[in-house]
Amino acid sequence: MRRKIILWTVLALVLAAFAGQVGLKADEFTKEDQQRWQAEYMSVVDKGRALWVSPDLGTNGVACAQCHPNAANTHPETYPKFQQQLGRVVALRDMINWCLMNPLEGVALELDDPDMVAIEAYVAYERRGVPLEPGKH
Repeated sequence: MRRKIILWTVLALVLAAFAGQVGLKADEFTKEDQQRWQAEYMSVVDKGRALWVSPDLGTNGVACAQCHPNAANTHPETYPKFQQQLGRVVALRDMINWCLMNPLEGVALELDDPDMVAIEAYVAYERRGVPLEPGKH
């Protein structure tokens, strides 16, 4: 009997939702929430840009921006993909670390390092609006 009551209740809610009587929505966010979150995101993007143009990530005075001004030719929308330099399918962060260790002669960042997150955020921000195409070369 209890099972039938639950079934009828669920059915009534579904029908009411279709009829527009009950608003079944995911979490609703206020405009203030969205503004705060956008500001937080942009502060991380700005940190990533500062790291991108700085020679401090390496030991030889080279900055990411020297090869990739404005994150050009980084194509974050194509990762994960096979990367010839590493000989396997990798995530964008693996390629960032390869560049830090090789052209910049620096040290790899931990994958959860705030600097890695900032660099990834900056690169992705520069390519915003480009369709995702994992694996594309």
